Amino acid sequence: MVSKVSNHGTVLITGTSSGVGLYSVKALVSKGWHVVSASRDIEKTKLAMDALQINSDQVTHVQIDLGDLESVKACAREVQSLTSSLDALVCNAAVYLPRLKDPIISPQGYEISMATNHLGHFLLIQLLLSKIKDSTHHSRRVIILGTVTANSKELGGKIPIPAPADLGDLSGFEAGFQFPVTMANGKKFKPGKAYKDSKLCNMITVRELHRRLHQSSNIIFSSLYPGCVADTPLFRNTPKAFQAIFPWFQKSITGGYVSQELAGERVADVVMSPTFAQSGVHWSWGNRQRKDGKQFIQELSNQASDEVTAKKVWDLSMNLVNI
Repeated sequence: MVSKVSNHGTVLITGTSSGVGLYSVKALVSKGWHVVSASRDIEKTKLAMDALQINSDQVTHVQIDLGDLESVKACAREVQSLTSSLDALVCNAAVYLPRLKDPIISPQGYEISMATNHLGHFLLIQLLLSKIKDSTHHSRRVIILGTVTANSKELGGKIPIPAPADLGDLSGFEAGFQFPVTMANGKKFKPGKAYKDSKLCNMITVRELHRRLHQSSNIIFSSLYPGCVADTPLFRNTPKAFQAIFPWFQKSITGGYVSQELAGERVADVVMSPTFAQSGVHWSWGNRQRKDGKQFIQELSNQASDEVTAKKVWDLSMNLVNI
């Protein structure tokens, strides 16, 4: 068991073997926090952290495959037994598989992008909420990473290729979301849209957590978009030409590029800074990055903000994760 609780707090972060998750660990450890690192491949994660000279004494490793709900349950049980306190949870891990011709199906029969990005995190939150509620930390937080591509109030969310994020009437969820049903709206499988839809569900979840639980628990629920981390391993399944051109485009044309390290520092700020102690909001630094740019509360799409849709997503997700 992790018996010594950090004076600064203990946070669980998913997807810590690379990218924003890895650099979030680096930033929080450097600020004195203890990190529970949840990843699919613990040995790979340890090597990545060693390469960044992250203090291993401040990290506890647990295994999780967010695409498998049984693995999520096992991880939650391990966290309960290993940690004496959990003050914050950062849902960072995601899969993006835009080149799939046919869907990958999770062990529970769900399309893998929605299973990993939304349902796995949704279940993890439900299983760990009581531990966060029991924390005596002055500012307990649950944070989910969002994206502009799932928010139609931003330019990136208006791009029609392959299609904008849209959960429709959630008929796919209502039908049980079992293969051959692979989209939340019950329509034809589109891999890029499946990712966007899952991230839309992430941002909806934050709003609904806030509405249902903030007042009674005093937990701060928020989401964030740290900027376009164009060279993150999230894009490893895109064409090689895209992986070469996209970072250059974001740096030179749009000005939206953010390094993995800066994104990690921004996540750490949302975890610990009093500046971000506001529940039910989505933090952003904008599509164009400026030196010393400041965060602001980004307006979300009508669908992400609609309380009827949020309640339906919540209730159907509870059914899908069998709670």
